[in-house]
Amino acid sequence: MTRKTRRLWIVIACLACVGSAAALTLRAFSSNIVFFMAPSQVKASPPSPDRPIRLGGMVMAGSLHRINENGTPVNAFQVTDGQAAVEVHYTGILPDLFREGQSVVALGTVQKNGGFTASEVLAKHDETYMPKEVADELKRTGKWDPRFGKAPDASSWDTMTAKKAGG
Repeated sequence: MTRKTRRLWIVIACLACVGSAAALTLRAFSSNIVFFMAPSQVKASPPSPDRPIRLGGMVMAGSLHRINENGTPVNAFQVTDGQAAVEVHYTGILPDLFREGQSVVALGTVQKNGGFTASEVLAKHDETYMPKEVADELKRTGKWDPRFGKAPDASSWDTMTAKKAGG
């Protein structure tokens, strides 16, 4: 084997190793990525049931139901973005700041029946906080413009219409 051929095989082996390492790294990252989705996005194109997502929106007023099963709290509530609502089921103690009409982000999976099973629920930390993704979705749908004050109360979303540009 000549020197050029040996060098070529070493370069090919190095490229194969680097390519394999990159492929394994990308695969590991893709399995750990958790996307944020609003309820209207979940209704329009639900992710696969084995894919974890973050569901964000406002807890609909009057939708919270709490029961105890064998001493464990089970909570059901609806999360809305003003266009659609998703039923969320969470087993465990909700955060102290969890309230109806407040913003929430739930980590979990969408079930085949369209419901959402949460493994973790995150609530806002003061009366002015709203998750960035929820605020962006409200702005995108025309339900809120931050130039005109704080975000609307979730109970009024069903009666709101999107603002038209220029009027």
